[in-house]
Amino acid sequence: MAATASSTWQPQEEGFKEICGLLEQQMSPATSDKSQIWQQLQHYSHFPDFNNYLTFIFARAEGKSVDIRQAAGLLLKNNLRAAFKNMPLANQQYIKSELLPSLGATDRHIRSTAGTIISVLVQIEGFAGWLELLHALVSGLDSNDSNLMEGGMDALSKICEDVPSLLDSDIPGLSERPITILLPRFLQLFQSPHASLRKLSLSSVNQFIMLMPTVLLLSMDKYLQGLFLLANDPAPDVRKLVCMAFVQLVEVRPAFLEPHLRNIIEYILQVNKDPDDEVALEACEFWSAYCDAPQLPPENLRELLPRLIPVLLSNMVYADDDESLLEAEEDGSLPDHDQDLKPRFHSSRFHGSEDGEDDDEDIVNLWNLRKCSAAALDILSNVFGDDILPTLMPVVQAKLSATGDEAWKEREAAVLALGAIGEGCINGLFPHLSEIITFLIPLLDDKFPLIRSISCWTLSRFSKYIVQVTDHQEGREQFNNILMGILRRVLDDNKRVQEAACSAFATLEEEAAEELAPCLDIILQHLMCAFKKYQRRNLRIVYDAIGTLADAVGEELNQPRYLEILMPPLIEKWQQLPNSDKDLFPLLECFTSIAQALGTGFAPFAQPVFLRCITIIQSQQLAKVDPVSAGFQYDKEFIVCSLDLLSGLAEGLGSSIESLVSQSNLRDLLLQCCFNDAPDVRQSAFALLGDLAKVCPVHLHPRLAEFLDAAAKQLNTSKPVEKETISVVNNACWAIGELAIKVPKEISPIVLTVVSCLVPILQHAEGLNKSLIENSAITLGRLAWVCPELVSPHMEHFMQAWCIALSMIRDDIEKEEAFRGLCAVVKANPSGALNSLVFMCKAIASWHEIKSEDLHNEICQVLHGYKQMLKNGAWEQCMSALEPSVKASTSLQLNFHPGETCSLKVEACYTSPNFR
Repeated sequence: MAATASSTWQPQEEGFKEICGLLEQQMSPATSDKSQIWQQLQHYSHFPDFNNYLTFIFARAEGKSVDIRQAAGLLLKNNLRAAFKNMPLANQQYIKSELLPSLGATDRHIRSTAGTIISVLVQIEGFAGWLELLHALVSGLDSNDSNLMEGGMDALSKICEDVPSLLDSDIPGLSERPITILLPRFLQLFQSPHASLRKLSLSSVNQFIMLMPTVLLLSMDKYLQGLFLLANDPAPDVRKLVCMAFVQLVEVRPAFLEPHLRNIIEYILQVNKDPDDEVALEACEFWSAYCDAPQLPPENLRELLPRLIPVLLSNMVYADDDESLLEAEEDGSLPDHDQDLKPRFHSSRFHGSEDGEDDDEDIVNLWNLRKCSAAALDILSNVFGDDILPTLMPVVQAKLSATGDEAWKEREAAVLALGAIGEGCINGLFPHLSEIITFLIPLLDDKFPLIRSISCWTLSRFSKYIVQVTDHQEGREQFNNILMGILRRVLDDNKRVQEAACSAFATLEEEAAEELAPCLDIILQHLMCAFKKYQRRNLRIVYDAIGTLADAVGEELNQPRYLEILMPPLIEKWQQLPNSDKDLFPLLECFTSIAQALGTGFAPFAQPVFLRCITIIQSQQLAKVDPVSAGFQYDKEFIVCSLDLLSGLAEGLGSSIESLVSQSNLRDLLLQCCFNDAPDVRQSAFALLGDLAKVCPVHLHPRLAEFLDAAAKQLNTSKPVEKETISVVNNACWAIGELAIKVPKEISPIVLTVVSCLVPILQHAEGLNKSLIENSAITLGRLAWVCPELVSPHMEHFMQAWCIALSMIRDDIEKEEAFRGLCAVVKANPSGALNSLVFMCKAIASWHEIKSEDLHNEICQVLHGYKQMLKNGAWEQCMSALEPSVKASTSLQLNFHPGETCSLKVEACYTSPNFR
């Protein structure tokens, strides 16, 4: 293939045939080794005009099949992402010039692929370098050629989806923004006789609801009229997009809908019964969006509830073609295939109070009308509470009492409904809860697997209340019945039921905690029996249940008879799995929880586990640079899981881990991980750094300066903290604080660097992760405690924000250490806190109980010092600015005298600091 690119570029026959032949082989089912064909195509991609050949085949090779032409187009699209910017200008122009006519091709697949390629080019270079494109697209929309109109609209819909902001920006060479030119044409196409054009134009406009460009704002009435016009469109795809538009508008611009709300709500209710499930699903999304919109009064839905709730319940019944019905028949003895294993994601170790939400994973894996309807019922129950019960319960009771095998889906939906309202309607259900649970327990043994599985889930939704009543005989018996029922289902022969039972048991474990201790023997026997019985997919859930059990019962697990049941099968599996097997992930997580729960009781198992983690980290670091030598591809998750297990060992074994650390190269490996390019690896690395600082800081000493430098670099806040790195920053911050109190002398060179990074976090705390703010305040306090002479000269710049953050922290040893730092810098520089005295008093008043006598004395000294320092009514003026509860707390501490005992259970302060 000669590299002869020009505006009149023509392919050579030989090259054309060769590439077409390769594409045909690539697509042929008869080709056994497609990787070899792919490598050959990749080799050709190094020729300068290879993409010209692909363009020619796609746009002009009408003698070839559409499949071959489309394959050439998709390969071209992928190549352009990487290569377009570096192509010769003539080649770029050739590709562009050939694509535009393809928008009007007679074959729909060619038109669609042309639109996809064009959207990629727009993403790469925008419109400025290709103004002809916009002119061609507008001309196509204005023409009477249906192929050209659909091809142009298809390309525009993809551009609107991929880069909507580009269409609402100023383009050199254009007098108006592209969306200003295009929107009137989109709205006009709402009335097209062609369903495809109605669909593409509506989809395009919907992409701008979030951005809300001026032209759409000014055209809102016309847009809404268009939506009403399309509301009963014969094409399901169009009705679906109408519902999506209403949902988005409710979420971001509800004010526009208010004049029409009654009609829209009535419409959505009707479409919620649409024969097309996808349309009904989009309509169903409206109820959750409406309830979450703070500007819209929920009362608008109240009168609709008697009609809405039966619709939701009806849609919660399994559809005849639901994939779950087939999956439910899966025999638990059949081995899982790789494609049966859902992707799993390990959550890196995190120090602090997390803001994450509980993921109540329903029995359904894919989001569908059934699951969405249950979610809507859940939200309605939280908004309207017990008020929905008079409408709901008669329908639920009718479904539950339906007899016969043919009615099992109705019964299953009723059990799902009870679980969905389990939180929102708990007050109304509570008097009948014992009766409801008594009814549900036998359903755990129902002949239909999906009734058994949903009964597990619904019972788990009442876990909190089941555990609350275990203090009397009847409640304890009920708890035991539920526990045994779920454990029976853990050993079910059906994979779906196994999964539901393990998940339900994990939820019950979290609520019951130490209440499970008397049942540990039988629980462990069931779990280890499941461990031997389960196939690969559900084995992961058993690991999770074991780990959750360890977290729940803690040191209760550390008894020889329990360890004899639990550990041998786990160790055997641990030894069977190679270091590159992903089935290790859940086992590593499981061992992490067990190590933390057993504490020093894990010591007999610690050495092989510790060494295995070191080996895994080493081998993955090798695989990252040389996968051939390693024998497998790099996967960072092995490093993350291994680091987290080492953290669990450090937490469980305490200083006993020192002998293992001293005889390994963990220190050097950990430092490499602190500089890893993956945020989750760094997150776990800094968590382990902090854990090691607590139990064996001496082994970090040789490279301590490098560790501190690595941690300080994570705190660099010259740019806003990004979502994916916020946990890294949090853990690095926490690790520095742990190091500060263990190696105070070594910390001094980086103190001011760290303080300069922490202060902006505290000053701009709104919207930041709660734990990051708390850890920043604690670490600042620890640095102030060990190096007050370095921190105190700068305290007036951050005292107010620091005190606000300190007041939000729960009472514990870390808060004590932070307040020791507060007292230390105030003593060193009393004037630095004068302007923030009110905030400091609020922070002090946030304590429920100061257990440390000497800390309380220090705090009292500080307050007495300021009272003596502030003369001529200044102290009284400061006190008058305090809220009554804060003022009372401050006065209480000031009124103590040596020898008296305060209500905070510590003695009074003794002397005032030296305030000048």
